[in-house]
Amino acid sequence: MDTSNPSAFVNAELLPNFIGKKVRAVVQVHQSDGGVAIGKSTDGSQLTVKGLPQVPAMNYIEVIGIAESNQLINAEIWTDFGNTFDTDSYNKLCQLANGEFRSLFL
Repeated sequence: MDTSNPSAFVNAELLPNFIGKKVRAVVQVHQSDGGVAIGKSTDGSQLTVKGLPQVPAMNYIEVIGIAESNQLINAEIWTDFGNTFDTDSYNKLCQLANGEFRSLFL
């Protein structure tokens, strides 16, 4: 496993702390035009992801990419999780990975 360039677990609230760095987020797609997707982060806020193919509306995707701004991720890798996903658990993971248990994550 390559640990030279880890990605931080983030939601929309945490994204501004990682501008210019590699991040990992889950977004529920609300609109996609084959290149740019707009959706809802696990904390309920809007995020935009560029660099994606057409993604079905209401599907959850995990994206790994570079945080370009407070609400924009440029995707390098993405995974379609389908239309069911436990957003509360993922959001809590983001909070733990950037808080009390930061040392346990890369």
